[in-house]
Amino acid sequence: MPPIISLFNHKGGVSKTTTAFNLGWALAERGNKILIVDADPQCNLTGTVLGFDGVSDFTDFYNQNPNANVSDCLSPIFQATGQSLAPAQITGTTHENLFLLAGNIDLAENETQIAVALSTSTAIPALQNIPGSLCALLRLTAEQNDLDAVIVDMSPSVGALNECFLMGSDYFIVPTSPDYYCNQAISSLARVLPRWNMAVAQFRSQSLLYHFPTQPPKFCGIISQRYRPRSGHPARSFQEWIDIIKDTVLRELVPALTSNAMCISIAEFNASEPADTPYNLANIADFNSLIAQSQKHSTPVYALSDEQLEQVGVVLEKMKASRDDFAETFDALANSVEEIVGIV
Repeated sequence: MPPIISLFNHKGGVSKTTTAFNLGWALAERGNKILIVDADPQCNLTGTVLGFDGVSDFTDFYNQNPNANVSDCLSPIFQATGQSLAPAQITGTTHENLFLLAGNIDLAENETQIAVALSTSTAIPALQNIPGSLCALLRLTAEQNDLDAVIVDMSPSVGALNECFLMGSDYFIVPTSPDYYCNQAISSLARVLPRWNMAVAQFRSQSLLYHFPTQPPKFCGIISQRYRPRSGHPARSFQEWIDIIKDTVLRELVPALTSNAMCISIAEFNASEPADTPYNLANIADFNSLIAQSQKHSTPVYALSDEQLEQVGVVLEKMKASRDDFAETFDALANSVEEIVGIV
């Protein structure tokens, strides 16, 4: 089955959505058929990829494309209609190998049902198939559409919705920003993720119609983002926080995950030819003015054409150089991800 890779950090503002879009596109550029999934009820990935700028855009899309968003696809489970899950209708993007499963704010309304199912399913057997249904939908869709990998963009929370998406995945990556609060978040994940692993153990039973994988997801590494570069490297103050976070990952997160079979080995990490030492997959500088053009044209920063940059002279040349640097960075990241998760 195609691997499901979740991007998760319960600290906001670490560029999860931007990374999901840019990494998905980079993997598609390498000839892979990729689905990016908007599992965040805020639907930022959907709006970015499809170029939406208002509520009416979402409403029109949902009306014209039934069964093309996460919430609608899961409605047979949450509404207990008795119908089985069906593969989602996926939406094409401007890249022929990249597809989207749109988000929907209505998914937030199902959080309580999921939480109840996780905590009381042994007492109420009818709830047992709810937790595993989320990623079961993604696997059905991946198989139906002959996909090579699925990338899930998750919200910044530790709620039941994220618990099910993450624990139903095969791998996960933690985007980070170089600051104190993100370092705190890494320490928190070292406690939260093992608890999640224990909580879903009962839902791995293959006697369930929709069950979690028998093995928990494996941590691939972090991505250090949102820093100001200097001479091609993070400026000193940002590098200090990157180093602190890497140390916290090595001292706290990796041991906690390894003891729960939730982490790739250092040898596996190094074999993927990462840009940095374990477990930092890549350093990705702030996109600056490129991000505005990326959002305007629904195109990754490194895939913007000269015309889409909408500049001239020296400014254009600087933006082109920055764009091309990001192209190399994301291609290298995509290569590492391919090696780790076994995309062939």
